[in-house]
Amino acid sequence: MSRTFDGDNYETCLKKSTGHDGNEVFLNSFFPFSDFMYRLVTVIILASVVSGCARHQPIPATPLPPVMQKTEKQLKHLGFTIQAGAFSVVENAARLTDILTDNKLDATYFKAEDGYFKVRFGDFSTKEEARKEALRLKALGIIDVYYIVSPNEYSVARQPKLGNTFLREEIVKTTMSFIDVPYLWGGCSPDEGFDCSGLSMTVYRLNGLNLPRTSSQQFEKGYPVERENLSKGDLVFFSSNRWAKVDHVGIYTGRGKFIHAPAKGKKIRFDSLSNSYFNQRYVGARSYM
Repeated sequence: MSRTFDGDNYETCLKKSTGHDGNEVFLNSFFPFSDFMYRLVTVIILASVVSGCARHQPIPATPLPPVMQKTEKQLKHLGFTIQAGAFSVVENAARLTDILTDNKLDATYFKAEDGYFKVRFGDFSTKEEARKEALRLKALGIIDVYYIVSPNEYSVARQPKLGNTFLREEIVKTTMSFIDVPYLWGGCSPDEGFDCSGLSMTVYRLNGLNLPRTSSQQFEKGYPVERENLSKGDLVFFSSNRWAKVDHVGIYTGRGKFIHAPAKGKKIRFDSLSNSYFNQRYVGARSYM
């Protein structure tokens, strides 16, 4: 019986099985063979060796299909941001937001717990960088009093300890604070399309997640979610042209409901996915947690 050795080539396998190189095969000296028998036995042994080597040669691993990189779909956490203003009128907060946006800064406004509208902007890797930018804008007269928001102040910083459910509830809580507030972010004009994605961007940023600006960019991030598996805080997307292009987004709050801005200047409100208009234009959903 021949022995086989995984991974050996033909010559090595033969040598280990027979104890000799080439065609020389060790035969028991107790049994003399004729030249014919010698050759016959040699052929049998060689056939057994080759067959054994062939059976035990390692099979090259089949390349696995490319795996979606998690980092490409997950949202980056915000660094240090700047908070400025305390406006009783939302239009003033929106005006400061537009000015900062014109200065190449990602800015958004929100209604704080004290009832005033405030503005947050930027994404800085260090507190010192944020402070320098705030002082520059103050010198230009764009902002006055400011506050540096640290990354550990966001809800997402508590997610590892409190879990995804906590973060989802915080996102819904933040979204609900905008109910009945006029939508005044950019991106909802007739020229730019029925977008109104500033709301979802703002809600996620206020919780420490750097969601992109437009609904189409938001749709490219995150993980696809089946409609029957929606969870609070997921984003739901629509197309006004019925599958032509994603151009509207809402924040899912549970039980088939979502919050969105129907149009610029309109108040932010609840709507239902079962509503015939949105049901016909529903494209899909994304989760970022």
